[in-house]
Amino acid sequence: MIDTLLLALYALIGAVMAIAGIESLRDRTNPARFGTGLFWLFLAVIFAFGTLIPYAVVGGMIVLIGVLALFKQIRLGTLPLVDPKRALAGAQRLGGWVFAPSVVLAAVSIAIAQFTSLGGQVGIGIGALVSLLMAIALTKAPVKLVYTDTQRMVRSVGAAGILPQLLATLGAVFTAAGVGELTAKVIAGVFPAGSHLGGVILYCVAMALFTAIMGNAFAAFAVITAAVGIPFVVAQGGNPAIVAAIGMTAGYCGTLLTPMAANFNTLPVALLEMDDPMGVIKQQAPIAGLMLLVQIALMYFLAF
Repeated sequence: MIDTLLLALYALIGAVMAIAGIESLRDRTNPARFGTGLFWLFLAVIFAFGTLIPYAVVGGMIVLIGVLALFKQIRLGTLPLVDPKRALAGAQRLGGWVFAPSVVLAAVSIAIAQFTSLGGQVGIGIGALVSLLMAIALTKAPVKLVYTDTQRMVRSVGAAGILPQLLATLGAVFTAAGVGELTAKVIAGVFPAGSHLGGVILYCVAMALFTAIMGNAFAAFAVITAAVGIPFVVAQGGNPAIVAAIGMTAGYCGTLLTPMAANFNTLPVALLEMDDPMGVIKQQAPIAGLMLLVQIALMYFLAF
């Protein structure tokens, strides 16, 4: 049942991407409309039918997506504009209720993940559908507006939309290739083990830096924990559960500092139409540095 629900949810995601592809092809103001349309249509096919297509074909589509990005054939184009009068009237009418769909999404997702056997992925998918229906009911939006705003939001993300998936895959590839073991040997030759504080600092800073490079703390966690966390912290007496939990949080400090974390730092720039592409990161940098120091202190005092 879980697999069936996941397939249905992925098919819905594919349908949304297909809509973005079709609208991109129809956008005659975009000089790269064919490349942009193919980008979204390739993604739509992969998400909707990935389990039915040979791995080599899926890999070929991903390579083609990379080629399109390399030759700058994925562009935003002209997106439908939001009606400011309708937006203002809706904001005044709804007030604080405008946040209700977001709260419902989180609540439904957590409830399904915690109290059913469906798991977190299905929970997020169902939560998103419930949230969408609630948003439609609150705003009384017509079907055409739902269609227009959906494809506008998806297209505004652009090529950054596939970055989290590729980075997570890259982390798995690095782990399978033994990058963690190689990194551990290199670091061991430079930083001798034995100091609790030194090991904690090394692990937390490495997590933040590698996350900044990878753009994804999950991708960095497997590599850096195997290379640094286990030999330099856990093997020196650190509590594995505490080390792992705080190590992951230290990695998120790096997430705040990198454009590679597209969904956190690049997507807001696109959606808010900010002039400075690094504006979000600049605001987050001082907090990231402070939080990294907090994670180092917490791990040092709690793990040993």
